[in-house]
Order: sequence, then C-alpha cells, then structure tokens
Amino acid sequence: MPWNEPGNNGKDPWGGGGNRGGGNQGPPDLDEVLKKLSSKFNALFGGGSGGGSGSGGGGLGKHASAGISLAAILTLVIWLASGFFIVSEGERGVVLRFGAFNSVATPGPNWHLPYPIEQVEMVDLDSIRSIQHRALMLTGDENIIDVDIALQYRVMDPVDFLFNVRNPEVTARQVMESAIRERIGKSRLEFILGEGRGEVATSTQGVIQTALDTYGTGIAVTAVSMQQAQPPEPVQGAFADAIRAREDEVRFRNEAEAYANTIVPQARGEAARLTQEAEAYRDQVVAQATGDASRFTQLLAEYQDAPDVTRERLFIETSEVVLGSTSKVFLDVDSGNNLMMLPLDKILRGEMSAGQPEGGARSSPSSLSTRPTTLLPDPGQRPDPRSREVR
Repeated sequence: MPWNEPGNNGKDPWGGGGNRGGGNQGPPDLDEVLKKLSSKFNALFGGGSGGGSGSGGGGLGKHASAGISLAAILTLVIWLASGFFIVSEGERGVVLRFGAFNSVATPGPNWHLPYPIEQVEMVDLDSIRSIQHRALMLTGDENIIDVDIALQYRVMDPVDFLFNVRNPEVTARQVMESAIRERIGKSRLEFILGEGRGEVATSTQGVIQTALDTYGTGIAVTAVSMQQAQPPEPVQGAFADAIRAREDEVRFRNEAEAYANTIVPQARGEAARLTQEAEAYRDQVVAQATGDASRFTQLLAEYQDAPDVTRERLFIETSEVVLGSTSKVFLDVDSGNNLMMLPLDKILRGEMSAGQPEGGARSSPSSLSTRPTTLLPDPGQRPDPRSREVR
C-alpha cells in the first residue's frame, strides 16, 4: 500500500518525522543526506562538522592523525632499510649520488642513502672477459690475410671503467683492431703464417694495453691470442701447397742433419783409426828398418873380421829359416849326395782337395809328374859335407 494513500496513517518509509509542514512525514531531503555524508568523511580525516558534531568528531580526528603518523614512520623505516646492500667477493660497489660518483663499497655489508638519492653499480673485478674479432687485413708485402684474434681482459679500476669511456667493451674492440692491423701491416705473410704468429700476438698485447691506459678505461689486458691466420679462401689451396712444400723442406733438412750427425762421427772415428794404424805401421817399419840397419852394420863388422866364418854362419841361418817353413826332409847318406824326400801323401791330399773338378773327377797322377820325387846322388861326385842344395 503506498505510504501516502488513505489508511497508511502517514508513515514515512525513510524514517522521517513528517513533511516540511511538520504535521505529516515526507521523503528525506537530498541535501541533508549529502551534508551528513560529508561531515562523516571530514571527521574521519581530522576535519570538523562545524556545528553539531560535538566531542565525538574530535576523537575520530585524533585517531586518524595517529594512524597517518605511524604509517609515515613505517614508510620511512622501510625506505631507509632499502639502502642496505652486500658486495660479493671479487666485486666493487660504485655508489652514485644523484648520478655522480660518491664512493666505492668494498666486499661485505654496506649501506647508502636509498633511491632516488643514491644508487649502486656493481662491477666484477675477478671475471675474465673476452672479445673476439675477425677481419681481412693487408700485410707488409701487400698480401691479404684472414685473421681471427681474441682479447681477454678484466676490470682493474671500476670508477674509470664506468665513467671515463661511454662503452669500454667497444673501445677495447676498436683498439684491438687498430693494433693488430698496425702490427700485421709491418709483417710479411710468410712470417705471420709461420713462426711469427705468437710474436705478433705478444707485441700486439703491449700496444693495446698502452692505448687503453691512455684512454683511462680501467681495463687490464690478460692475454691476446691469434686464433686463426690464413689466406683468403680463393687462394687457400695454393698456400696449402706452399706450406706443405715448406714443411717438406724442413723435414728433409732435419733428416739430412740427422744423417750427417750419424755419418760424420763414424767417418771421423774411421779416420782417426786409420791415422793411428798408419802411425803404428810407420813406427813399426822405422823401428824394423833401424834394427835391420843396426844388425847389418854389426854383421858387416864381423864379416870384415872373419869372412869365411861369417859366410858359413849366414848360410846356416838362412837354411834354417828356409827349410823350417817347408815340409821337405833331407837324408844324409854316406855313399853319395844328400837325398831329399818329399811328403807325397800330403802333396796328393792337397792336390786332390784343391784341384778336384766339380764333377767329382780325380786329378791324374800325370799332373804331378813335373815335380821330382827324389834327387839321386851323382856317382861321379863325392859328397861335400858343407854343401847344401836347396830345392
């Protein structure tokens, strides 16, 4: 039933106390509702209602002020706590205040004014960083070579590394390329492809370090290595043949030197042995000749004193020497001349073993007919005991 129909007793569904006239209840005024809501919000944030709030509005304002203060303190504590940081071993923390360098934090726990007043840049000093560059370069003898070079470095000064150059890695790469081009431009191609590769890298490292120190990059170069050095691809076959020929030359030279080192000592030893043998033979011949001359001189003196005795003595000694080396046998007989016997059995064995043909045929006895077997005494000649016939 509508509230304004007859029989409703004029009850206001909004809980109001009547209409504007004061006798009957009517709908609430919208302006009054908005005023109440506004006063409640003002009381919550510390404001007053101006007229009818009383002491209750003042209490709400005090609690709101305390809550805001507590929240501000907590926010400040959290903001200050955000300034704590830890620097690891091998690192340095560069503290910046409004973007400008302020200090360097060492390893361990540290604190700085929180952002946006200060901020920290961590720089690793222990790690080794690497830059690799590959390019075609011109050598000193106007040849083109394909070079692949690698640079290893670490940060030495974190402040210089961050502030002196805009991009330290790009700067180091450009310095490396410039230095290697300068060094290769002063070297010959064969030297770079051969034993000069390590020397080129070593000399380049010093040039790079000097340039980086001049720029104040805070970088320390630890190693420079030439990973690859070869001719351009279209002519690699020809250069490979040249390199193989060079390697063969070195190998042949080493083999020749090894052979010479083997033969020369042997030849020197053989020459020394022959020299010693010749000197020994010379000494022997000289000594023998000296002895023979001395003996002949002594014998001449004896011969001049007693010619007959000396002649007989020489004959006997010579016969002993001659007959002592033969197998002849002499028989002294009283009825005639001396008889000489030949060892026919030994002669036959020697002839048969030495002159027997391959077919097994034996030598005929006629082959020995030219050799006399006996010497018969001459009946008309009387034996002379001093005479000796040597056959």
